[in-house]
Amino acid sequence: MSYNDTVARRRIAAILDEGSFVEIGAYVTARDAAAETDEKACGDGVVTGYGTIGGCLMYVYAQDPGYKGGSLGEMHAAKIAKIYGMAMDMGAPVLALLDCAGVRLSEGADSLQSFGALFRNQAQASGVVPQITVVYGSCGGGLSVSAAMSDFVFMAEDAKLYLNSPNAVKGNFEGKCDTAAAKYQSEKVGVCDAVGTEAEIAAEVKKLVSMLPENYLDDFSALENTDSLNRSVAGIEKAADRAEMIKMLADDGRFFEVKKDYGKDVAAGLIRIGGNTVGVVANSDRKLGYYGCRKADKLISFCEAFGIPVVTLVDIDGFKTCEENEKNLSVRLAELINAYAEASVPMVTVVTGHAYGTAGIAMGSKSLGADIVYAWKDAKMGLMDEALQAEIDESFDKARNTALYNAKRGYVDDLIDPSETRQRVAAALEMLYTKAFDA
Repeated sequence: MSYNDTVARRRIAAILDEGSFVEIGAYVTARDAAAETDEKACGDGVVTGYGTIGGCLMYVYAQDPGYKGGSLGEMHAAKIAKIYGMAMDMGAPVLALLDCAGVRLSEGADSLQSFGALFRNQAQASGVVPQITVVYGSCGGGLSVSAAMSDFVFMAEDAKLYLNSPNAVKGNFEGKCDTAAAKYQSEKVGVCDAVGTEAEIAAEVKKLVSMLPENYLDDFSALENTDSLNRSVAGIEKAADRAEMIKMLADDGRFFEVKKDYGKDVAAGLIRIGGNTVGVVANSDRKLGYYGCRKADKLISFCEAFGIPVVTLVDIDGFKTCEENEKNLSVRLAELINAYAEASVPMVTVVTGHAYGTAGIAMGSKSLGADIVYAWKDAKMGLMDEALQAEIDESFDKARNTALYNAKRGYVDDLIDPSETRQRVAAALEMLYTKAFDA
């Protein structure tokens, strides 16, 4: 294998625009006399530099498992720190390609402090530039925290991500429940946004980057859009699922879904409307659980940090009832409500079915600060499901559970036909466009 032909460089080439990568620090070595005469030691197990994805500037580092397992050492970490510094100076995203055997034990305290430096870099970059991580091989111990600190995470099908080794978890082993597996991290932990082959991950990263601002000050000028803002979405109420409904609203049907396998009671992600990026949160289940709250909260917080408008599609009756949700839901729901209430970006909400009780209020309601709230004409909104409320209160008036009643009270701005949802949301976002820059 030649100096330029390494796994790390091949992974970079698969994602970045052809011929765009410029390497920085290729000859850096550890402070080790033996390393000075070892050609493989050049770079100290990590390839760093910059290039473009779809023409957008991107800073990147890729750990090289061919040298000491890609382990994190002093100079290895210093190279990553330099990339983060340049990314923040230039206002461009950071792409991390991880494949690491862990901290380099031979360097002792120097390598341990490297983790602290990496965490500090990521914390300082949070909300300033987008951070994307891809886990290809091992990502254990402190490096798993680094992945979790990123805005978006992808994992190869055979990758491993863990704070504690699965075999170190009492009662657990790989044959029973591999807590390090991509499937577990995607479905149960929610760290991972998507799992796939290396080729599939490269395609997903490119799709994601096409939706992202370069930094929190990006003026978000709209991309050229050939999809009419007046396009009817007739039949949207019959969509197979919420992801399909979201695609019908999006320019050319393009939807980057976050955490697809986690918290399936909520569908969330990024689309473009009129060429502008928009975050979308939608109830996929009429009962909200804490997984769904967490997923929605993280996306809304990301949108707030980067000035991205939020559209919420509401159809909810209440909360999931089980011991697990009783232990976690109130805290996660509070975080979701805080995310909506503190958001200063444009927020447009559409009630497409039901909006009952506290759950209905929590999903981007007018009282939480939504700028515009629409409701489909047959939507139901109230304290609780009609049948339950009628059972409790003999004087229950069905008329009060309608979208029309809520519109009369000012909680809904207009009643709309499902087919005009895209054009009405687009018009509202256009009206609210400058609000994003006052945030």
